[in-house]
Amino acid sequence: MNQASATWRIARIGFAPVLLSLAAGFGTANAQTGAPMEAPATLNAVDFNFVSQANLGAPFQVDSGRLAEKKGGSTAIRNYAHLMVTSHIPVADALTAILQRKNVTPSNTLLHGAYDAMISTLKADHRAAFDRDYVNGQVEYQKGNAALFRQEIENGSDPELKQFASQTLPKIEDHLQRALRLAGASSGDSASN
Repeated sequence: MNQASATWRIARIGFAPVLLSLAAGFGTANAQTGAPMEAPATLNAVDFNFVSQANLGAPFQVDSGRLAEKKGGSTAIRNYAHLMVTSHIPVADALTAILQRKNVTPSNTLLHGAYDAMISTLKADHRAAFDRDYVNGQVEYQKGNAALFRQEIENGSDPELKQFASQTLPKIEDHLQRALRLAGASSGDSASN
């Protein structure tokens, strides 16, 4: 097992539980400064956790999607990656606009390091390893992201963020179903080879 694959597995396995625990409202410390993560006066802890995680997620999807558009081994993976890029740019823009209106700067979270590790691994991966890691990572990411958005819808207090989450969740669920189909097709391909 090469170092990149090991890093990806650690990041991927660690990512879903971290995102799910954050979605459950446990929060995390700021990895950059060591300062406690505090919600601005205008947002409660659930809302602030949501914007901190979602603010990192969309750019990660764009970055990993751009890699997969180039490195994906099948048309299906490249098409899925293109969808991730084109659908996450407007999501990131919409969230940025909400945050600017509210004058909120999200915290840099521990997930930033996991995202960086996953991007580094994807850059190092080739062919089948890339496809496997990208698709499996997408399944885990979309599951965690759906949980995060559901948490905001159910427990957030900011009406604008709840509306954003409600409008975005169906897209996330669609992305999850597509990723699951890709994973199924990939496992079928490897079983037949």
